Amino acid sequence: MSDECIHGFVDGLCATCNPKPLPEVVAVARPAARSRVAAPPRATVRSLRAAARIPVGSAPADTLLEQRIYHLTHVSNLPGILEERAIVAGAVPQLDLSTPELRSERAGEPILGTSELRLNDFVPFFLSPEAELWQSLRSGREHPRLSRAALSAEPFDFVFLVSTVRHIAADDPAFVLADANVEGSATRFASTREDAERMLYRLRAESDPVRLSNAELLVAHRLPLESVTLIGVANDKVRSAVRDVLAGSDFTPKISVYPPWFQPSE
Repeated sequence: MSDECIHGFVDGLCATCNPKPLPEVVAVARPAARSRVAAPPRATVRSLRAAARIPVGSAPADTLLEQRIYHLTHVSNLPGILEERAIVAGAVPQLDLSTPELRSERAGEPILGTSELRLNDFVPFFLSPEAELWQSLRSGREHPRLSRAALSAEPFDFVFLVSTVRHIAADDPAFVLADANVEGSATRFASTREDAERMLYRLRAESDPVRLSNAELLVAHRLPLESVTLIGVANDKVRSAVRDVLAGSDFTPKISVYPPWFQPSE
């Protein structure tokens, strides 16, 4: 599998990292000089002001739809996910990444911009395989959101279920984009597609891998397996285990070995 940039795009798809070349400037003959310089028309001034409001590093909406999203789970949880034909919010996994205290807290935590949904009604996705929570887990560092079982497990036995924003938009579930840890007091949430696009513009325009590593996309209730296009694994052994789980099913995503996603951060 090819490398990708900090914004979650495969090579060549990121308009921020790979901007289009500026059009060639064509010289135009100037008219004869006049006694005084004419002021530019007001329409030009307005258009310049409008251009100044465009976020630096923004990308077309169709490019943003290719933003990858990553759901982290242990390989032992795959049979249950396959049985449900979806990643289900609030499911009880074989190996739970979250602590019981965190699950209890999320059950009563409302999400700004939604009516009756709570945090545990959403399936969480990272915007980067370098998510801060995952960096803590694969390095064995304590983290208030991680269970003892998760910290005791081998990082190589985890997998990423990967989809894109395009698939979320196509399925049209309720979703929320958070620009930082969802439990953080200063975290901002976007619950409409327009607000989410603007937030994603800002996150990408800042080119700050730390902010991107803390951002999360939350999908209400469930994400069908058909929306998972890729399973990222650490090595051939785990890829064989995943293939064994999927054997005989009609769920046939690409299964790719990508060690950098699973190596401890320095």
